[in-house]
Amino acid sequence: MGDMRSWGIFALAGLLGACSSGVVPPEPGARPAPSRPAPERPVIATLPETPPNLPARQPVAAVPLPALPAAPAIAGATSAAMAGLVAGPPIETLPIAAQGAARALAAFKVSCPGLVRRTDGSGLTRGGDWADSCTAAANWPADDAAQFFAQWFETVQVGDGTAFATGYYEPEIAGTRERRAGYAVPVYGVPDNLIEVDLGLFSDALKGKRIRGRVEGRRFVPYYDRAEIEQGALEGHAPVVAWAADPIEMFFLQVQGSGRLKGPDGQVVRIGYAGQNGRDYTGIGKLMKDRGLLGPGQTSMQGIVAWLRANPDQGRAIMRENKSFVFFKELNGPGPLGAMGYPVAGWASAAVDPKFIPLGAPLFLSMDRADATGLWVAQDTGGAIKGPNRVDTFWGAGEDARAIAGGMSARGTAWLLLPRGTLARLRQTPAEQSQP
Repeated sequence: MGDMRSWGIFALAGLLGACSSGVVPPEPGARPAPSRPAPERPVIATLPETPPNLPARQPVAAVPLPALPAAPAIAGATSAAMAGLVAGPPIETLPIAAQGAARALAAFKVSCPGLVRRTDGSGLTRGGDWADSCTAAANWPADDAAQFFAQWFETVQVGDGTAFATGYYEPEIAGTRERRAGYAVPVYGVPDNLIEVDLGLFSDALKGKRIRGRVEGRRFVPYYDRAEIEQGALEGHAPVVAWAADPIEMFFLQVQGSGRLKGPDGQVVRIGYAGQNGRDYTGIGKLMKDRGLLGPGQTSMQGIVAWLRANPDQGRAIMRENKSFVFFKELNGPGPLGAMGYPVAGWASAAVDPKFIPLGAPLFLSMDRADATGLWVAQDTGGAIKGPNRVDTFWGAGEDARAIAGGMSARGTAWLLLPRGTLARLRQTPAEQSQP
């Protein structure tokens, strides 16, 4: 959900639209999410009872704050600086709820060790910029968290500030560590014949590009796709971490990149992203929409699942059109883990594009849904989460989280919270920045 990520909804690009375009698809959020984040293989004659497909929660409407005037959007901007930066409103004027601020402060504290030492992919901040606020956060009282953000941060609008938010969660599905009757869907670990190649070692022009595949004779070929894996291609090559009961639920847990398997005895096995087969991700929601398979009221995650259950043969074929396949490992500590390597927290963590929002940074969303409005902390990434002000909100685990994430599709305005003085520094000329 590590990187993981992200289980969302039909509107979430992870289901609806996204098809990763890199040589190696971005990893899911805790999903690592890319996302925010193992198969559905053998046909199962009977399945134990699985959690009900709750209807998408009906949102409470809200009126988002307007974005500030900005220069026209730059098509194809690849960084926050290229998209343009505008000073945002004073933090104390934003409608920050006390409970939301406390959750965000806790998540920010978790991010601090990485914030002060990692390279900011957006180019907006340096590790030392966060040192003072992280020191202050360590002993700041949770009941005064809103004041912490007002004292240590300033808001910055990236581009025109127009935000789109979806949701993901940590799914809990029926599964056991050992195979037993009714639990016949293997949850695979990383295969021993999966090879990742850093193309930058061969050409400077390919720096940062990686591919995954396998050796066949004297050739390096693409790794097995979803259909081949489901038909037994991994036999003898991949460990089975656990066994799931329902192939459809397991398919979507792969989209999430992490989750919980719960057995009939109540035992829970937590699994997280360990690798991916290198094939492009295809959002089946978009396929289904384009083919006219989803009618009114079916465009949420719950609607997609209901259609797949009602049309098992056609549904299996559609799921196989997503050739991407995720491999898992058992998780023993807290989690799920986001792209920073830290546990993500429900109602506080979010997946973002790190080229536009620094990982670990807080941000404020003012959206047309009340539940999405508030402070979030960027702790995750996702293959479908691309561009400025694109946010995938994390809602935790359980049926309540599933219902919220399954219908999350919110639009409004985003402001990034950066250490005070950051925008002024970014506006300095190189000569000014070099002065003591």
